Amino acid sequence: MRRRIFYVLAAISLFAAGCNEPDDGNHTDPITIYEKIDGQWSLMSLKMVDEVAKASNIQPNEQNLSALFNYEDFKIKFNVDANNNPTTYEVIGDVPPLFEPSGYWVLSSAFQQADAGAIKILLCKDAARTQVTDVLRITSVPGSNNEMEIQLNRQSGGVPFVSYIFKLGSN
Repeated sequence: MRRRIFYVLAAISLFAAGCNEPDDGNHTDPITIYEKIDGQWSLMSLKMVDEVAKASNIQPNEQNLSALFNYEDFKIKFNVDANNNPTTYEVIGDVPPLFEPSGYWVLSSAFQQADAGAIKILLCKDAARTQVTDVLRITSVPGSNNEMEIQLNRQSGGVPFVSYIFKLGSN
């Protein structure tokens, strides 16, 4: 009986010793917001918000533009290179431009912010990204549902007077 207990304990200790070897696997770079945004996005809805009316509690202060001015055809494509670095963007569809229809882009941060601050998509004229034409705030980061929401604010004297909220779905 003692011999049997000895063999059982020896087997358990050998098994336990084999489990103690750390195996951290191969290093994998963290997933960036660039990887989540890469590709073509179709418009699900577009809402215009009158920020002055909203601040003054005047109704109506929102209007759905999704079915107006051909915006149902709106698509935007964000391109990245093989290393998931941003390259160009392009608006596809015959729609009135709310921002430059093509150019270069970069994010204000490649990763989600710890303080829950909005990440910004900086739209630029030049490949060096020194001439910013517009700023889009990502108000909903793409996740498992393949949806993203971005907001374009128009300002006067630093005060927003109108916002456009794009709800987009990945193609």
